Amino acid sequence: MAPLKKQGGVKVLELLSAGGWLMGLILLCSVVGLAICVERLYTLNPRKIAPPHLLATVWKQLKAGELDAERLRNLKKASPLGRILAAGLGNAYHGRDVMKESIQEAAGHVVHDLERYLNTLGTIAAVAPLLGLLGTVVGMIKVFAEIMAQGTGNASALAGGISQALITTAAGLTVAIPALVMHRYFVGRIDGIVVELEQETIKLVDALHSEEHTEQSN
Repeated sequence: MAPLKKQGGVKVLELLSAGGWLMGLILLCSVVGLAICVERLYTLNPRKIAPPHLLATVWKQLKAGELDAERLRNLKKASPLGRILAAGLGNAYHGRDVMKESIQEAAGHVVHDLERYLNTLGTIAAVAPLLGLLGTVVGMIKVFAEIMAQGTGNASALAGGISQALITTAAGLTVAIPALVMHRYFVGRIDGIVVELEQETIKLVDALHSEEHTEQSN
């Protein structure tokens, strides 16, 4: 079994070296793409971004008069939803419009953080197959140059050269397809999280100002 494993490892190294320096770029894209996917899978956890019952806890503290400046600071640091709620509550007594503006500003920063590295992942999905195609074109140019120099007498050598030229395209597609799938997946997950954040903040704004109207009418 050991010789077979060794032969397999050597063959993989030969395939990688056959792709030339472009194969190195494709491998770099694969490593960066994998790192982004792992990081985003860990970061884009809905329960961490919008913890369940956070709004109910904040509202209970607000009604009890326990939501002081220190607790607002802790709320802001606790989670992205807490950051948005803290921005709104910090400006709650300056009117509905000011409160909504502060919430929108905080939400913009949160969404920007949620979308971090997604442009890079999308770029990898677009560029990797192009790098593979470029590698194939360069390889085919070398094959045709060999044909011009030596003719078509050695068919096996030409076939080997063509297969090596196609390796980079296969590698580029192998990197690009998962990167594209994960990019679309993360975009969809972020859209769902943003909707949930909007719903929670709307509940807070409506609850605060409906209570103000009730107090004014009394």
